[in-house]
Amino acid sequence: MRRRAAGYANMHNRDRAGREFKQIGDSIAAKEIEQLQTQMDTFKANLQEFALKHRKDIRKDPTFRAHFQRMCTNIGVDPLASNKGFWADLLGVGDFYYELGIQIIEACILSRTNDGGLTELGDIMKRVEVMRGTKTKQTQISEDDIVRAIKTLKPLNGGYEVLHIGDRKLVRSVPKELDKDQSALLLLAQKTGYVNHEMIKNELGWTTERINTATQHLLQDGIAWLDKFGDVDSYWIPSYFNSGSSK
Repeated sequence: MRRRAAGYANMHNRDRAGREFKQIGDSIAAKEIEQLQTQMDTFKANLQEFALKHRKDIRKDPTFRAHFQRMCTNIGVDPLASNKGFWADLLGVGDFYYELGIQIIEACILSRTNDGGLTELGDIMKRVEVMRGTKTKQTQISEDDIVRAIKTLKPLNGGYEVLHIGDRKLVRSVPKELDKDQSALLLLAQKTGYVNHEMIKNELGWTTERINTATQHLLQDGIAWLDKFGDVDSYWIPSYFNSGSSK
């Protein structure tokens, strides 16, 4: 009986010690969370003060605006993406990305019949700058602004996305995604602006059947134009026309 009693007492003590350790751990964790929350609140307050002080710079200077956005992202604040709420009222730039997004959509639609909904980001930026004209001359835009505005279009399910093809940035404005072979041909066409069967076979080692299938998909999606010269079929990428054949 004594052994059983001692065993029970030891087990009871271990359980009590375990509960006490858990309480201590929970208490420490709660204090750390409280301290972290206090630090975050302080940082956000400082951020608001900074935003008020540099409000004009954030609205007018695209480089300053990009740095401010990255600083906010580090603490989970997105002051420029919404046209409503505290940050929008504070900075007065809530409508900025909304308006920019609408202009990007218009710029993409203008060229969709020519490039199949795949346009150089730089070309989109030039068109948007023309649309904005002198009325918004004081608020300059940057490539970072264009990229962020395109991200806000994602809920529309229109396929708007920035694609990185080699050293190029292309804006896709159609729901259909590029397949692996289409991406490979776009990458191959970067320097010349076009591809043909011989180039594809020499550089990628594809079979004739695969080349025919991939190039036909480019034509069907409006991403490439066919140019027949003698016995050679060349597939030109209109997205690369304005920016030249190489960078």
